[in-house]
Amino acid sequence: MSTRAEAAGSAVALPSDGALAGSGEMGSPMSRADPARARQRRLPDPKPITRHGPARIIAMCNQKGGVGKTTSTINLGAALVEQGRRVLLVDLDPQGALSVGLGVPAQQMDRTIYNALMEPNTTLADVRLPTRVPGLDLVPSNIDLSAAEVQLVSEVAREQTLMRVLGPVRAEYDYVLIDCQPSLGLLTVNALTAAQGVIIPLECEYFSLRGVALLVDTIDKVKERLNPGLQIDGILATMYDSRTVHCREVFSRVVEAFGDTVFRTVITRTVRFPETTVAGQPITTWAPTSTGAAAYRDLAKEMLIQ
Repeated sequence: MSTRAEAAGSAVALPSDGALAGSGEMGSPMSRADPARARQRRLPDPKPITRHGPARIIAMCNQKGGVGKTTSTINLGAALVEQGRRVLLVDLDPQGALSVGLGVPAQQMDRTIYNALMEPNTTLADVRLPTRVPGLDLVPSNIDLSAAEVQLVSEVAREQTLMRVLGPVRAEYDYVLIDCQPSLGLLTVNALTAAQGVIIPLECEYFSLRGVALLVDTIDKVKERLNPGLQIDGILATMYDSRTVHCREVFSRVVEAFGDTVFRTVITRTVRFPETTVAGQPITTWAPTSTGAAAYRDLAKEMLIQ
């Protein structure tokens, strides 16, 4: 993990508009080759564990929406459970997409992550729920959470609120995955302050690439001022389509800029992911033999053997 963190902490030299637009002329080596496939490798099975906890807390973070962040949180969590780990998913987005993606009607619930954050007598154990996947629990969210960003402003040590809430349950899990909202507001800062690691899902599209530098800068500031132990566990390429020159170019630029910080596992586009949202299940149970399920299993292995 230190290698990823060191690579991410170095200067980020992203390409100019012209450089990216002119680098993929049809017939060039870059346009013909699939850079994602070239980086993939066979992964060994991780070693089994004999006890659980304390959990490593990971923030799934990107200020740009629609990059596969919630999908990755659900399916990575489910894939880690298949490897014998206990996982807690925390929905820290007022839109509640993580909860919806697991079939939980969070908008109709009286107690969510908002209550655990803002009410002294409500603990995380009071609001968490089991999912359909044994070993995978959920802390749901709904629109009530949008009020927390305003209310936390006047709180003492407001950035540490989520960290204090998560503390009592860490011993029960191996991983806590926090699905952050698509912004760099106070809730996201809370997630970064509580986390040991950050995974940045990145759509293989030019404007997504341009926003990563801002996110890395925010992570560096949180590390400097609030959480010295924070590191970037990896950048996860999502919605990858090897058939398009643009997608291959963007992926190559991400690897150029971030090196080994980029996971070797790549999440390709598939119609199975929208189906899983409707079904309220991870892809590992809804379509266990699909390429999407295989990709998240590889991602889980890559994380566990680092």
